Amino acid sequence: MLRPPLESPGARLRELMAQDTVVMPGVFNGISAVLAHKAGAQALYLSGAGITNAQLGVPDIALGTLTEFAQQAAYVTQVAPVPVLSDADTGFGEALNVVRTVIEMERAGLAGIHIEDQVSPKRCGHLDGKAVVAPSDMARKIRAAVDSKRDPNFLVVARTDARGVEGLGSTLERAKLYVDAGADAIFPEGLTSEEEFEAVRRAVDVPLLANMTEFGKTPIIPVSRFRDLGYQMVIFPMTAFRVMLKALDEAFGELLASGTQANMLDRMRTRQELYERIDYSAYDGKDRSWAQEG
Repeated sequence: MLRPPLESPGARLRELMAQDTVVMPGVFNGISAVLAHKAGAQALYLSGAGITNAQLGVPDIALGTLTEFAQQAAYVTQVAPVPVLSDADTGFGEALNVVRTVIEMERAGLAGIHIEDQVSPKRCGHLDGKAVVAPSDMARKIRAAVDSKRDPNFLVVARTDARGVEGLGSTLERAKLYVDAGADAIFPEGLTSEEEFEAVRRAVDVPLLANMTEFGKTPIIPVSRFRDLGYQMVIFPMTAFRVMLKALDEAFGELLASGTQANMLDRMRTRQELYERIDYSAYDGKDRSWAQEG
């Protein structure tokens, strides 16, 4: 059912982090959020690449706007009653733009956002050819973000892409600087081994986020290992999206080749199964009850 966002989603996410490492499936629209929530996810990650690829059909190179990201965030938080952390690219501009980003994303009902220290237009964190801004410029954005919170529990997560540009040493130094600037958590992107994740853990004493994306520079590492390494959040930004993409390719190809969907029925959710997932009967029931009360 549509519902108002949690009163303090940031506080709820902090509670979950205090209890255990939080597994955060990546979602990209309302229905993906519904399915992840109904599968048992206690928190979600709203993927910037997912929004950009799914809604716009273009590469993740800063072509999505703050308005589009905030709108998708609102769709997600209205249907999934769990805390949602969202990608916010580079903050959609400089420090003053970051202020508006925090205001809009918090108003959308999110638990928090992460902003990254790449030069805009940014690139996927697991591609080469990136550039990073001066550490002091990113620190200024973090201070602006922290100063703009309405809810002190709203998480400002600082992502650094320095590993693939300047090396691990720079990643560690930037992480320390960003913590000093007020970041609530650190997201070291593009690390290449468990040892590097461990080095970041030793360097800072704030919550850490690990990106367990596929086909990138980071090896596949299970959540249990991240728990041992002391990471509070593990995101799987495009896992479901990539599975969906392959299924769509296969379905469209088969439909166009054969002219019928007859051989695909056993790979579909039925009409009833779809209605169950989107709570169709609950909407009907509410509508009838309001009519009867009149």
